[in-house]
Amino acid sequence: MDSAIIQLGLIDDEAIQLDAAALQLAALDHPGVDLGLYVDELGAITERLVAVGGDAQTPVERAAALAQVLAEEYGFVGDRSRYDDPDNADLIRVMDRRRGLPVSLTILHVAAARRLGWRADALNTPGHVLARIGSDTAPVLTDPFNGGALVGQEQLAQLLAAMLGRDTTPVAEHLVPMSNRAVLVRLLMNQATRAEAAGDAERARTLFERITIVSPATARAWWERARLELAGGHVAAARASLSAMLEMTRDPDLRMQISATLDQLAH
Repeated sequence: MDSAIIQLGLIDDEAIQLDAAALQLAALDHPGVDLGLYVDELGAITERLVAVGGDAQTPVERAAALAQVLAEEYGFVGDRSRYDDPDNADLIRVMDRRRGLPVSLTILHVAAARRLGWRADALNTPGHVLARIGSDTAPVLTDPFNGGALVGQEQLAQLLAAMLGRDTTPVAEHLVPMSNRAVLVRLLMNQATRAEAAGDAERARTLFERITIVSPATARAWWERARLELAGGHVAAARASLSAMLEMTRDPDLRMQISATLDQLAH
């Protein structure tokens, strides 16, 4: 495993630069790739954003600058025709193709905003990551998948209804900002679930392994990793993953479940 990826699991969350970290993760699947070319392009995007929105003061003005630069000028928009294509969660391929998933495009928007010192967060919106630009008291929501368009209450209600059912009412828990590490986990989870759905269990196991390295406290990733290791006949590896999970979780029910599984594997 690349040392840069191991470091992601060790550094403080605030020290993680979202787009740079996502590129490092993507590089694991592109041996020999020159990440410098992509870093240079991120720098060019930042320079253009300074030129377009460097004087922007309000969240609305800053959101408009992000939409102009990233969506209109650079062409980063959601891939509606090939939504489940694995390339849409691989930031190298996202930057090559100018197409991506909500989470990968939100990474670009949020990271670009932060380089200008703007407050920006990726939101843990069910099924469709959104960006929040501005402070807790007076932010705006944007949809990087939809060209960075502003998301008002009506659009948010429609989005949540499509994901959770028509009777869903937007509440605060639908708009919780994700930590940097949680954003990377969501990006990798997208890839892992799609890989397994496509029948590539080994690829899914590899991705869950990456999650446990980047975010060792993510219990679900350890469980899924162990499940796939066991399905592949790697009993010792599955026991090691479950043991690591047992050390990290304090949930009594989950600890009981892990211990019972370890006992079964021992016999």
